[in-house]
Order: sequence, then C-alpha cells, then structure tokens
Amino acid sequence: MSKFVIECPSCGRYAEASTGFFAKKKIDCACGYTINVKTDKLSSKVCPSCGNTVVYDQSKGEDAKCPVCHEKINTRESMAALAEFTCPSCSCKLSADKSSSKYTCPLCDTVIDVQERIAKENIKNQGLASVIKYEGGNDTFVWKHPIEDYNLGSQLIVHESQEAIFFRDGKALDLFGAGRYTLATQNIPLLENLYKLPTNTTEVFHSEVYFVNLTTQMGIKWGTDSKVRLFDPASGLHIEIGACGNFSLRVSDSRKLLVKLVGTASEFKQNEVMGDPYSISSVVGKFKALVMTKVKANLARIIKENNINILEIDEYIDVVSDKLRIAINEILAEYGLTMPEFFVTAVMTPDDDPNFRRLKQQFADKTLKVREEEIRKAEAEAAQSRKILEAQTEAQLKMVGAQGEAEALKIKAQAEAEAYKAQAFAEAEEMRAKGYTYQQETARMVGMEAMQNGITGNGSGGAASALGDIAGLGVTLGAMGGVIGMTKDALSPIMQTSSEIGGSVVPPAADTWNCACGCKDIKSKFCPDCGSPKPAPVVGWDCACGHKNITSKFCPECGSKKPEATTWDCPECGNKGISAKFCPECGHKREG
Repeated sequence: MSKFVIECPSCGRYAEASTGFFAKKKIDCACGYTINVKTDKLSSKVCPSCGNTVVYDQSKGEDAKCPVCHEKINTRESMAALAEFTCPSCSCKLSADKSSSKYTCPLCDTVIDVQERIAKENIKNQGLASVIKYEGGNDTFVWKHPIEDYNLGSQLIVHESQEAIFFRDGKALDLFGAGRYTLATQNIPLLENLYKLPTNTTEVFHSEVYFVNLTTQMGIKWGTDSKVRLFDPASGLHIEIGACGNFSLRVSDSRKLLVKLVGTASEFKQNEVMGDPYSISSVVGKFKALVMTKVKANLARIIKENNINILEIDEYIDVVSDKLRIAINEILAEYGLTMPEFFVTAVMTPDDDPNFRRLKQQFADKTLKVREEEIRKAEAEAAQSRKILEAQTEAQLKMVGAQGEAEALKIKAQAEAEAYKAQAFAEAEEMRAKGYTYQQETARMVGMEAMQNGITGNGSGGAASALGDIAGLGVTLGAMGGVIGMTKDALSPIMQTSSEIGGSVVPPAADTWNCACGCKDIKSKFCPDCGSPKPAPVVGWDCACGHKNITSKFCPECGSKKPEATTWDCPECGNKGISAKFCPECGHKREG
C-alpha cells in the first residue's frame, strides 16, 4: 500500500489518500466535499515544464508525467510552489501555483488574478507593502505589481535587467533603473507634485508600478499562414512558397512600450507577441499580423532584387533574414521594441506544383547544357594543345637529328684526324727504330715514285735518256716538296737544274692544267712553281638507290652516306690494314 496526495476538486486543498485493496475509497474534505478517490484522482493542472493545462493521474504521485512533454508534473518542488488564497466572491480557500496568473474558482467560476490576490492577502496579514520587487516570469516583457497602495519608506528593488515605472491614471511618471530605492519625496518628484505627499512616512499613496524586463527574449517562432506568390523572371513561371523561423525581441523604450501597447494591462508576455496556438485559452498575437505582412510583402521582392534562384535560396537565407529584420524593425520601433535577430530557418517549396517541377527541369537542363559546353570546350582546347605539342616535338626531333648528324660528322672527322696523327707518330717512331731519317725516307719515296713513273736511270738512251731521268727526278722532287711543305726558295736550285735539264727533253703530250698558285698551262704532273701535284680527276661513287657519279658525302636522292674506304693487305711484305695507296713498309702499290 502506497500513499499519495489528492486535490479536492471543490476547494483545491490537498488530502492524503492511499492505494491498495483495503484503502479508503472516499475521503471527507474540510470544506465538506466528499472526495471519490477512484474518480477524483484524475485532475487537471498546468504543467510546470511546458505550460499546458493537462489531465494527469494523482495516484501516481511524483511519478506522474505530463502527457504532452512527458516531464514530471507532480513533483515535491511543484507542491512547494503552491500558494493558498481565498476566492474574493465565495471566500472558499483555494491553492494554485505561485507563478500562475489566472485561476478559476471551482465553486463560483470566478476568474481570480492569482498574483494580485496573493499580494493583497499578504498585505492584509502583514500590513502595507514594505518591499516592491519583480515577481514575474522570465518570459514576461512587462509585469504590473499587484499592489497599488504604498506608504512612504517602502523599499523598491529593481534588478540589473529591469526598469520600474510609476503610473498614475495611465500616465508614466518616475522611472527607476537598477538598484534599491527607499520611496521618499526626493526620489519620486513627479509623484509628489501630483499627490502633494506629506513628509510623514506612514502616509499611504495610491499608484501603480510596472516592471519592464530589458532582457532579450529569444526563440519566438513565426511562420507564414499562407503561401507567398513568386514570379521567377528567368523561367517566366509563377510558384508559391512559404517560410518559417524564429526571432528575438527586446525592449528599447520602456515608456513608449507601456503607453502605446500595455496600457492598463497587468502584463505583457512573450506568447502575446505571435500568439500561442497550442494554448487552451487562445492568445491573440499582437505582432503576428505585422510580421506576416512584412514577410509576405518583402520576401518576393528581396528574392527578385537580389537575383536569387529559388532552387538555391538556402545559400542566401542570411541575406533574406537580415533584410526582413530591417523591414520589421521600422514598425517595431514605434512600440518601443527592437528585433536584434530575425532568422529564416526554412523555405517551403511546392514540390507537387507542376510549375515548380518544370522550373527544376529547366534549371537541370540549363545546368547540363552548360556542363556539356564546358566539356566540349575543354576537349577542343586539349586537342589544340596536343597538336601544338606534337608540332613542337617533331620540330625538336628534327633539330636534334640534324644536330646529331652534324655532331656525328664532327666526331668522325676528329677521329680520322686523331688516327692520322697517331699513324704519323707511329711512322716516325718506326723510322727512328730502323735508324734512318725523314730525308732518307723521302729519298726512298722519291725513288719509288720514279720507279712508278718509269724513270729507271740505267736505260740505253744515252745522254737523252739520262736527261729525261734527271728531269723526271726534278719533277718528283717538286711533288715531294709540296708534300713535306718545303719553301719555293729551298726547292728553286733543284727546280732550276731540273728545268734546265728537262728543257732539252720534249715531254710527252698531255693535257694542260692550272695550279692554285697561279701557274697556268702546266703539262707536267707537278706545278713547276710550287711543286703541287696535278689534281686527280674527280671520281664519283654510285649509291644503292641507282644514283651514280656522286661527289658529295651523302646521296642527294635518298640521303645515304658515302661508303667508308676499305683497307688492304700488302702481298709483298705481309703488312695488313693499309689505308694508303702504297704500303708503308715496302712501297708496293695497291692493286685494283
């Protein structure tokens, strides 16, 4: 068996009941009402968490939960927050939450101002009000103190986030900021001029005190009650959209708010700004029409002026929110209020509207077309880049090929020069090893040349034959002088002797030729002035492609290179790898 507290539906007092098979089914209340535990255990109460008036089971005790927000509704803290008072009509004792504003008497149906009734009964029990302070909730902008009769010397306490204003007949008089004040004539000069207050602190004066909450009230929800018609200039379609969100509100001018909005009302709460559709007693929103009108009038205009695509409006919600806040604040300033923040949290688009579906399809087609054009442009640029790159690569390859061929020819020429130089040094070393000089080798080569030219020196020709041999020898010496680089002065005695001797001999008929030194009509094989040999007839070479008598190193038809000269082996002495016409060992002439 467990016990719980049950409220008397007649007087509002609480009695103790219990659960179980042997528990009392009926309890007599002090007011004379018989409580039926089985039926009266279901009671209605304002939930301290969500503020809704709900029906709950009292027999569950502290475990009873609100059916709306599912928070505990019958806790010990809520029981301790109850205040007892009497009905001004039937004088029955009642109990309600200390923070409640209205309470309906269950006997006579009188609507009671809870705060004012509690304050008056406290004054009745304790005397005139000695302390005047704010006792409203955090969601209240303006709260009127329920007591209207004060005596000089009372203490006025104003919190940091509040202001207190004295009123008389709806006229705002003295205003007090944060602090603690003792009501005296020097503190309330306007009230003294109106009342002509005496200096005696026990005198009572009649006035009204309003507390204004200066804190920023946040999370006030708003939403359009109907669709906003929007014309999209890009597509030429009409669509309907909705919007919702929340905003914050703060008092900017206490006097203006009290005079123009509150008047003689006892309070102005947050739920009165936009109305509370979920409350049992429907509260009319004082600024609902203002907010709705400004949102509807400016939402479509802002979207059009800023060229905002409705399909991309989420990217511009901050811009839309700020412009709507500015438009609404222009009217709120006349009531002493300001809106620090205004948020559009969602824009509802008509997904089932055919026009909106066409708009989305148009946007998708346009985006796809732009994307395809970008792809085609990129492909064309890539193709052009490939062509340029290929042309540059081909030019570089040709340049590298030409440079490589020239470099190869240069390297070959250098190699041939080095080979000739090495051969010359080898021949010089060979001559030193054999013990004869260069002059002796020259004489030997002259003799070999004479032999090759048919000059024997031992024929039967007598004087004429001897002179011919000497003349032939003179010519051979002239040729050798050109080979070894001898000067004309060094060879002149020999050339003179050979010319004189050979002048008496008639040389065989031959074609004349001109030397590079200027001597002309030369009939001998060597120039009589410089000793240069007669140029050998130019003999061309035949290419494999069929082109013949080629004098250049490369074939002009196919570009093939001239074949390299082959070496030969001397059949007389056995020397191998000879590239010259004569064997350097024995002087044997190359055959063929």
